[in-house]
Parts: sequence; structure tokens; C-alpha cells
Amino acid sequence: MNEPKIKRDPEGTRRRILSAAAEEFANGGLSGARVDQIARRALTNERMLYYYFGSKEQLFTAVLEQAFACLADAERQLDLDGLEPVDAITRLAHFIWNYYFEHQDLLRLLNNENLHEARYIKNSSRINEMMSPVTSMLSRILRRGAEAGVFRNDVDPLRFYVTLSALGYYVLSNRYTLAAILGRDFTEPEERAEVLRLSTDMVLCYLRTKAS
Repeated sequence: MNEPKIKRDPEGTRRRILSAAAEEFANGGLSGARVDQIARRALTNERMLYYYFGSKEQLFTAVLEQAFACLADAERQLDLDGLEPVDAITRLAHFIWNYYFEHQDLLRLLNNENLHEARYIKNSSRINEMMSPVTSMLSRILRRGAEAGVFRNDVDPLRFYVTLSALGYYVLSNRYTLAAILGRDFTEPEERAEVLRLSTDMVLCYLRTKAS
């Protein structure tokens, strides 16, 4: 009797490796994550991991690319061009802050990559390309707001995006030290709602013209 053939699923194997690696890298960083553990979680072996990704460092780069791709895909699904400028900025800001809250593994990956001085992001052309759509979208919103007379006309979109991101990033990436030092957990529902409101007010106050 012939042995049943095992159905090969290269894309499924690759996805499982990326998923397992994302969790391992988020928890242990590049140096702390173990290749054998990633392979075990992915229900495969180390040989297949190296076959698909070449090295542990290349796998880490692929995980970063996937994390940014998920963020970029979610941003592209926002339909902001039909909203009034103030509503569009508010929705974009809330989306970014909520996305960080719901995907804190992305923040941990970025924290680890900063320890490496962005060595692996610098070698990825894909990540730079992914940032272009959201900055273009933000540029359109700011331009519409300036033309309508509700936003100031001297806002740099890229600097604004970085500042917008930082407002959500800092509270989450420092949640434990802030709670230990200040005695307040800013991720609790009531605190988080107040931080969201405060951050929104600050952003809109900066953007609005004196006349508006």
C-alpha cells in the first residue's frame, strides 16, 4: 500500500513562520528570540525557516515589513477624503492611537529596532514605500483645511504625522514605568478615554487658525 503524500503548503508554512516569529521577536527582541522556538511554534523545522528567509536577521526584517504592511493596509481603508478636515484629522488621529493600543507588538518591535539603530529597516525599501500613502493622505487633509480657512497653512505633513504618532506611542511604550513612577495606569479605560480627548484637543488647537 502506497504511503499518502503530504500536501505541501509553502505559503501556509511561510505565514506560520512569520506569525510565530512576530510574537517571539516582540517578546524577546532579535537577540532573545530563538530560531528553534520559532520553528516549533510554526509547526515546522529550522531548515524550512532558513529556506524561506535565509537568516534570523532576514526573518526579523520580514516581520518588520509585515507589521508595517498591516498598518499601511489599515490606513488605506480609511475613507477620509469625503470628511470635513476637522473630522478627517480626528478620525485619523483616533485610528492611529487605537491601532497602537490594539497592536502593541508593533511598538515592541519598533523599540527593539531602535536599539539596533534601525539597522534592518534601513535595508528594507518596502517599509519606506509603505509610509508614502498615509503622508499623501494627510497632506490632502491639511491642504483642504488650509484652503477652507480652518487650518493654518504652515504645517509640515511629515512632522505632524510623527507628532501625532508620538502622542499615542509614548503612553503605551512607557505604560509600565509611568504606572510605577506616577501611580496611574494610562491604559485603563477611563484614563485612556481622557488621554484620547486631551490629545485630540491639543492636535486640533495646534491646527486651527485664530479665526476658526
